[in-house]
Amino acid sequence: MSKELDLIARIGSWAFIIGVVVALLIGVFSGGTENPVATSVLIILGLIVGLLNVTGRETTPFLLATVSLVIVSYMGGPVFSNVAAIGASLQSVLSALITFVIPATVIVSLKAIYALAHDE
Repeated sequence: MSKELDLIARIGSWAFIIGVVVALLIGVFSGGTENPVATSVLIILGLIVGLLNVTGRETTPFLLATVSLVIVSYMGGPVFSNVAAIGASLQSVLSALITFVIPATVIVSLKAIYALAHDE
């Protein structure tokens, strides 16, 4: 069973790395998440990360980091749009990262709520 857990952890880690790289590439080269295929890939990778990559003890730090990222991206996106030459790309990268992170955050949040409700 240890090999199965190691494989699951490795899949989750690779899904995270691939998701971040794909989000960066989509943000820089395609101008954001207007492409439904790109958006779907980011969402699927985010779901995989949420299901496989975050353990029980990592839940609180993960949720804190993702909520911070979402807030900063939401508030910082308009600021980046004012930066000459690369502002639109920076805003698109943040949008793609949010598209990747939000599904993982939803899954981890639901797992945390279930764990709280399940404990007796």
